Amino acid sequence: MGTNITIRDIARVAGVSAGTISRALKNEPGLTEVTRQMVVETARNLGYDFCKLRTKRVRRLTFLLHRQHDTAAASPFYSPVLHGAEEACRKQGIVLSSLAVRPADGLIDQIPLHATDGIVCAGFFEPEMLGALRATGKPLVLIDMQLRGYSSVNPDNMMGGYLATKHLIDTGRTRVGFISGPMSHYSICKRAFGYRQALFREGILADPALEACMPDGVDLETGAWEAMEQLLDLPEPPDAVFCYNDSAALVAMRCCLARGLKVPHDIAIVGFDDISNAMLGHRPLTTLRIDKKALGALGVELLLNGPHDVPVEKISPVELIIRASTVIDSWRPKNLVTFKRT
Repeated sequence: MGTNITIRDIARVAGVSAGTISRALKNEPGLTEVTRQMVVETARNLGYDFCKLRTKRVRRLTFLLHRQHDTAAASPFYSPVLHGAEEACRKQGIVLSSLAVRPADGLIDQIPLHATDGIVCAGFFEPEMLGALRATGKPLVLIDMQLRGYSSVNPDNMMGGYLATKHLIDTGRTRVGFISGPMSHYSICKRAFGYRQALFREGILADPALEACMPDGVDLETGAWEAMEQLLDLPEPPDAVFCYNDSAALVAMRCCLARGLKVPHDIAIVGFDDISNAMLGHRPLTTLRIDKKALGALGVELLLNGPHDVPVEKISPVELIIRASTVIDSWRPKNLVTFKRT
């Protein structure tokens, strides 16, 4: 019976958090000796199997990417994330295999073939897929997604959405639109929240008509173009648009140019992610920079060193990069520390 005792069981009896139990059993710093001894004694009385604390040598990890992200539009974001994970594994002498998967691919049958010791999932995954992966008993970490009960690594999406919108308001824009993808995606939902939060803090009433969600079942090029046209066809169109990622922002910029609008004089555009193509548009794109390789490396680090009984969420900072899609030469940021211009 003792072998089934978990850290959560010990925490419930001891009256402290699961994180405290984990740190005490691993002899990590930050606890008093009294607390540490109390935890160890409680664990011993419950019959906890201390052999669980012996870390198994990790030799192989598997990096999973949902097939919906395995596209030309998504590649500039997820490819560097994968490279960051690969570099982190190489330094540890770990073999990393990668798979692009979808629910119908018989994923659970494929995992044993890779003889993996842990799994990194990048991007959106259906909860059912994650539940099936968890049932394999392998340690699991999410990157660019968050779900209750799972450890995860994410950019600061909400702050990024806030900074993007605040920047547009600071440049004098009064009708700031937002182009989004599916709100079921954690990162998009958080970016939308940051957008609305900036409007609220600046005393601007949110207008639902200024939020255009890309239609379901279409590719990004078509969806972003249609969303931008929807905004431009409003009786009072926006004078600025925050797009949920750079690929959508570049399409939105081309749509504006096709309608005879000048960027940024008639309309300003901000993206998110700072992909390599962000510099290649008609105007270099203002965006939120994510250290994508660091995101992948952090996911591997959390998988190797994080507690597996207690979900942990790591947040990676983002940086506003101001370029010509939002400002003219005479504009200067209010806070030179906060803003970086390239």
